[in-house]
Amino acid sequence: MSNRQVVVLGTASQAPTRHRAHNGFVLRWDNQMIMFDPGEGTQRQAILAGTSIARLSAVCITHFHGDHCLGLPGVIQRRALDARSSTNGLPDLPVYFPADGEQYFQRLRSATEFHDTSRVVPNPVVTDGVVGQIGDLQLTARALTHRTTTYGYRLDEPEKRRFDVAELERAGVSGPAVGRLAAEGSIITERGRIDVDSVSELVPGQSMAFVMDTVPCQAAIDLARNVDLLVCESTYLESEAKLAQDYFHMTAAQAAELAHSAGARRLVLGHFSARYPDNSVFAAEAGERHPDVVVASDLDVIDVPSR
Repeated sequence: MSNRQVVVLGTASQAPTRHRAHNGFVLRWDNQMIMFDPGEGTQRQAILAGTSIARLSAVCITHFHGDHCLGLPGVIQRRALDARSSTNGLPDLPVYFPADGEQYFQRLRSATEFHDTSRVVPNPVVTDGVVGQIGDLQLTARALTHRTTTYGYRLDEPEKRRFDVAELERAGVSGPAVGRLAAEGSIITERGRIDVDSVSELVPGQSMAFVMDTVPCQAAIDLARNVDLLVCESTYLESEAKLAQDYFHMTAAQAAELAHSAGARRLVLGHFSARYPDNSVFAAEAGERHPDVVVASDLDVIDVPSR
């Protein structure tokens, strides 16, 4: 089983349906767990999905339409409850959100009376760029094009050094010497000076992007550039392209074209209009434009593709 997965909490846009909870996703990445856009009912969906709110490393909110944030009070209050029953408490929980929606964040944070031990740390996003560090993952935000201020997010792990086993053997480097070579950049052996670049190469780390509630735009392409996994809104089909444009959303075809243009490896579609009860219609439309499309259903667990 992969240690890097997306857990789908909900896939409904605007309003939940009998079979779709409000929009919501959790990224499990090794020892980090990042929640995106907790819609209404997130606390219960997390229980059904076996996802512990107490273990969250961060929360990222794209914008303050209700289907993307109404679950935040439950997340915060559940965390406060878990903190009180924990021997050592819980670490800080950064929450990233558009800065001009601070008033909505504060209202959601204190929506009811409760003993707040949640240790939530607001991180308002003011402009494009790197906005945080979650473990060794770098978090970048870019402004999208919607009816209200909306940010998409991207997570990148640092580049890694990959050693060539055959080159190491030719250089006579093995065991602890490999670690010294990686740390120091070069070592002296019986065969002379060995530079790390002669027996290895730097390769990009893996990456993931989250793009919700936008028309196709350059910022969305930039966020999705060469990611291993792109979670993208797919509110409508091409038959309702005019409606998508009017409400600043994407069709399944547009999401697939975005993924193709950006070179994203796997595309995960979500945020579906209730007018389409059958998920297969999104797969059919997007599959014509991108080779690896997963149409999310509530409580799905989707692997980040390995390399």
